[in-house]
Amino acid sequence: MKSPRWLTQQSLAKRVEAAMQSQFHTQQATNPSKSTIFRTSQTTTRTASSRSQHRTFSHIRPRANHPPPAEDPNFTSILDNPPQLVRAGRRHGPGLIILAIIPVTAFLLGSWQVKRLGWKTELIAKFEDRLVREPLPLPPRIDPDAIHDFDFRRVVARGRFRHDREMLVGPRMHDGEDGYMVITPLEREDDGSKGTTTVLVNRGWVSKKLRDRKDRPEGLPTGEVVVEGLLREPWKKNMFTPDNRPDKSEFYFPDVRQMAALSGSQAVWVEQTMEPGLLEAMDMQSKGIPIGRPAEVNLRNNHAQYIFTWYGLSLATTIMFYMVVKKPPTSITRRVRMNKEWS
Repeated sequence: MKSPRWLTQQSLAKRVEAAMQSQFHTQQATNPSKSTIFRTSQTTTRTASSRSQHRTFSHIRPRANHPPPAEDPNFTSILDNPPQLVRAGRRHGPGLIILAIIPVTAFLLGSWQVKRLGWKTELIAKFEDRLVREPLPLPPRIDPDAIHDFDFRRVVARGRFRHDREMLVGPRMHDGEDGYMVITPLEREDDGSKGTTTVLVNRGWVSKKLRDRKDRPEGLPTGEVVVEGLLREPWKKNMFTPDNRPDKSEFYFPDVRQMAALSGSQAVWVEQTMEPGLLEAMDMQSKGIPIGRPAEVNLRNNHAQYIFTWYGLSLATTIMFYMVVKKPPTSITRRVRMNKEWS
C-alpha cells in the first residue's frame, strides 16, 4: 500500500505538469521560440519528481521480521522477576563490620586501662608508704605466705654469707654492660632454737668478666655482716624466659622456692639496697663488689600511655567508620534499578 505522502507528491506533480502544458500550448500559439525553454523545465520537473519518489521509497523500507518478545524462550517478564533498588559498588561486607568492631573494642580496652591505672597508682602509693618506715628487724622464722603483706618493706638482717652456695642469675644489663645478679644465702643465728636459719639475699650486680668468685675476692666479705634491704615477694616467670638449669648452675630468673631448696634456705627473698655515688660505684664494679639496688619502688606504670593509645584509636576508627558510611556515591555508583538475574 502506497503512503499518503507519496500520493500527495504524485498528485502535485501531475497538476504542475498539466498547468505547464496548458501554458505551453498558449505560448506556442503566440511565440513558438519558447518551446525549448518549456522542454527544459519539463525535464527538470520530471527529474525532481523522480528523486522525490526515490527518497520516498527509501524511507519506507520494510522492517526486519523479528518474533514478538513474548514468543522468545529467553524472554523474562518484569512481572515475573521484579527489579531491585541497589547501590552499585557500595557493598562493604565484612570490612565494614570489622571497622565497626574496632572502635568499640578499643574503647573497652581504654576503660580497662583506666581501672588498671587506678589499681597501679594505689599499689605504688602503698609500697612507697612502707619505704618511709623504719627498717624492721627480720625475724628468724618467716612464713612465706605472709610476705605479701610486707612486700617492699625495709628490713635489717645480721649473719654470715655462705659464698660456697652462691648462685648467679642472668644475664642482666647495668649501664650498658652485661653481668649477673649475685644471690648469696645469709646464715643467721636463731637464739630461740640455738640453731641457724638462712634467707636468700640478692646482693646486686657484678660484671660478666668477674663472674668467677676467685676473680673478685674483695666482693666476698667474711665474718658477720649487716644487710639492709627490701623484703620482696617471689618473682614470677614470664612466658619468654627459659627454664632454669640448676644442674649447670644456670639461672635465668630467680625461682625463690627452687633456689631455697638447693641452698637449704627459707623461701625468703631480700634485695640488698645501697646508694653509692658515681665514683664509688665505678670502684665497686672494678673490684667485683656487687652493686645493690636503690631503696625505691621501680614498678612500671605505663597505663596512662595505654589509655591515650586505646581511646585515640577508638576515636580515629569512629571517624573513619562515619566517613565510610556517610560518603556520598560517585557518578558511577549512583542508585540504579537492576534485576539480580539480568546480565
